[in-house]
Amino acid sequence: MTTAPHPLAGSKLSTPEFVAMTAYLMALNALAIDVMLPALSEIGHALNAPTENDAQNIVLYYMYGFGISQLFWGPITDRFGRKPVLTLVLIMYVITSLGCTLSQDFNSLLTWRILLGIASGGTRVIAVSVVRDLFVGRGMARIMSMVMTVFMVIPILAPMFGEFILHLFNTWQSIFGVLAGGGAIMLVWSFFRLPETRPAEMRTPINVRAVTSAYLTVFRTRDALGYMLASGVIFGSLMAYISSSEQIFNDVFNAGELFTLCFAGIALSMSVATFTNSTLVEKLGQRLISHTALIGFIVFAVALVLVTKIWGPNLISFMILFSLVFMNFGFMGPNFNSMAMEPLGKIAGTASAMLGFASTTVAAMIGGAIAGQYNGSIIPVLMGFVILGVVSLIIVFVTERFTLFGRGQDEAAE
Repeated sequence: MTTAPHPLAGSKLSTPEFVAMTAYLMALNALAIDVMLPALSEIGHALNAPTENDAQNIVLYYMYGFGISQLFWGPITDRFGRKPVLTLVLIMYVITSLGCTLSQDFNSLLTWRILLGIASGGTRVIAVSVVRDLFVGRGMARIMSMVMTVFMVIPILAPMFGEFILHLFNTWQSIFGVLAGGGAIMLVWSFFRLPETRPAEMRTPINVRAVTSAYLTVFRTRDALGYMLASGVIFGSLMAYISSSEQIFNDVFNAGELFTLCFAGIALSMSVATFTNSTLVEKLGQRLISHTALIGFIVFAVALVLVTKIWGPNLISFMILFSLVFMNFGFMGPNFNSMAMEPLGKIAGTASAMLGFASTTVAAMIGGAIAGQYNGSIIPVLMGFVILGVVSLIIVFVTERFTLFGRGQDEAAE
């Protein structure tokens, strides 16, 4: 009996370094969001944002550029390979981060944020694509869970790091300088260590017909389309929380000094769940875990709404229940990703682009609409979570042909 070679056999990378590098690529996106959360209000005031809620656009505009650009980066990386495109987008990441430091008014900052999001979109597409190039099935889900576990350290530490940078340099521009430095490190690391995972014979041409055909394939693939839509909807709640988190902890709980610790605690719950998923997914399968987590998300969100309505906002009960709500993302995210990508290996870049678009641009639009309902009370935001959870569950239920928890398709494909 022969054993298939390890996917990284013959390359410079070990599996731990591959996981770390892929996680770092995805973390550049999280860093561009979370490191500046403690400074949103300060940036808004410094650049004369029209209203307090408009400071949320510093996050949302970035996400629009990040999500939409992936529709273009997918076909480009399928055509030219992963490594040359990655080099290009990392150079763009450094330049646009530095551009943010030069902003003299709110609109110019938003422009640079869109451009930074466009650069980050390429890093996200390539990160998922290289994993799909090398791994499939539950093996891919395991690797993605390991990647997401490392990646989730960023939301835990980034706001604290951002607050430290603010205190150290006493200027919000320094935060964007940190982003430029992070991009430069990744540029050097990937240039010398990452192998090309898209061989020349696998590359697809860029023309309207080929690109249209690839995207139509995504739309015609039931599991891929369903889980992309479900990701976009449910991750809208994550975007709503990120966009309004500083206001919630400052205004509702009068706990601005605890913001970074509270944010880290909630992110930690997601990170622990993601790590747990990496140890369980090959035994239990993506469907059983992710469908259970989606139901858990709804149940805990409803509980949080009821507790808040009956007893009013309380920081301790909020942190406990909100951590339980968001813990479920650790069980949904990597599994939704792997199930959406599994049938689309031949067009992994395009498929990754569509998944990224759904889980970022769609999520940002939905999350922005929910965060915009913030009026000094957290009830509108929490009700949005319940609605998004139910809608996502309906999408998954229809995708799985009106069953849940596995229908005989969730098998390892090694």
